[in-house]
Amino acid sequence: MFSATRTAARRVANVAGRRNVSTVKEVLEEIVPERRALLAQLKKEHGSKTLGNVTVEQVVGGGRGIKYMLWDPSVLDSEEGIRFWGRSIPECQEVLPTAPGGKEMLPEAMFWYLLTGRVPTDAEAKQFQEELVGRSELPAYVEKVLDSLPKTLHPMTQFVIGVAALNHDSKFAAGYTAGMKKADYWIPALEDSLDCVAKSFTIAARIYNNKYRNGNDSSVPAIDKSKDLSFNFANQIGFGDSEGFVELIRLYNALHTDHEGGNVSAHTTHLVGSALSDPFLSYSAALGGLAGPLHGLANQEVLRFIIDMQKELGDTASDEKVVEFIWKTLNSGRVIPGYGHAVLRKPDPRFMALQQFGVGRKEVAQDPIFKYVDQLYKVAPGVLTEHGKTKNPFPNVDAASGSLLYHYGLTKFEFYTVTFGTSRAMGGLAQYVHDRILGLPIERPKSLSMEAVLALAQKA
Repeated sequence: MFSATRTAARRVANVAGRRNVSTVKEVLEEIVPERRALLAQLKKEHGSKTLGNVTVEQVVGGGRGIKYMLWDPSVLDSEEGIRFWGRSIPECQEVLPTAPGGKEMLPEAMFWYLLTGRVPTDAEAKQFQEELVGRSELPAYVEKVLDSLPKTLHPMTQFVIGVAALNHDSKFAAGYTAGMKKADYWIPALEDSLDCVAKSFTIAARIYNNKYRNGNDSSVPAIDKSKDLSFNFANQIGFGDSEGFVELIRLYNALHTDHEGGNVSAHTTHLVGSALSDPFLSYSAALGGLAGPLHGLANQEVLRFIIDMQKELGDTASDEKVVEFIWKTLNSGRVIPGYGHAVLRKPDPRFMALQQFGVGRKEVAQDPIFKYVDQLYKVAPGVLTEHGKTKNPFPNVDAASGSLLYHYGLTKFEFYTVTFGTSRAMGGLAQYVHDRILGLPIERPKSLSMEAVLALAQKA
């Protein structure tokens, strides 16, 4: 973590000229004309220019790498990793406010930053935190819906249902029905998005308590309005006394907020929102994508892999033994989970932040599971490079996240994606607000049959 003096200096530099405490809506009102003017300039001066050619491989390979989608809060570079409004993860860790007494950047501060592109002052982050926590209580009907679901129902399915049910009170849907102006769509979109993010933490906690604990309201602490969303989530599921877990959840949520727009959950939010479905329906659809094993389940697979390795090799093993285990896995036709990425060609900066979190805490660094995470980071890239079947032999974020949750006692693997879901709402819905600011149209790419693709390819 960066020094307090350096952090304070960067914050002063980033908020110069904003002496008064502003709300997130007030800041957005300032930037709305700028963003709309930039879009108009792009369309007028550069509308006919091409951004690249589309190959048959891209068409049949899931559209990977095709440049056709506006996404402002984050851009993913294959070498540098993710940047949020131009800042790397270390830079965000340096400038974004933390909770009082905490070391990790607040997810609420990251959400503000994703929405506005501006670093909040400590006072603005505190005000925003209080606003979000104030919105985090659930309507009684949503509680009843969640409580009525069978405990055997997958927690992600419950999450989809809970978020979709919030549509009942959508200000965007009500405003659209009443005939609001298109230029004003972003205002109720913001209101719904703030509600959705805030309430998703409480929905997640209620699902956990219903499924894995006794589900009795009297045993669940009330929301503490003086604390942040991460603390309240941790406290409501029984981990409020663990300073390490609370700090981990803050870091986890801040890191997982956004990873540009092409991933399934972010893209789904954007796609469904382009039909002017409200934020609750848009994000509930995104959660359905996040639940897929190719998107949100990877950290569980990593953890199972490491536990299997621990069972075979014991709590400690030499680098040579670990390398043998990796080759054994690869030679059996399986992959090393948590390694490789569709875009990245360097170690994932999100992994590095989580790995440094673990290394910096003695109780985590000595955990056999985390020690294997750290050891794999040192030896697996060399094996995978020699193996030659992966373009990126380095760890992604999932290589570390599950082991840290597991260390602190969150051992219900199928719930891990829910914690991912509370975070990803911030990135997807920040862009949802910007989609409405810019008045983007419904998304409708052209599709082709295989015969049509073959005919075009033969002509080319």
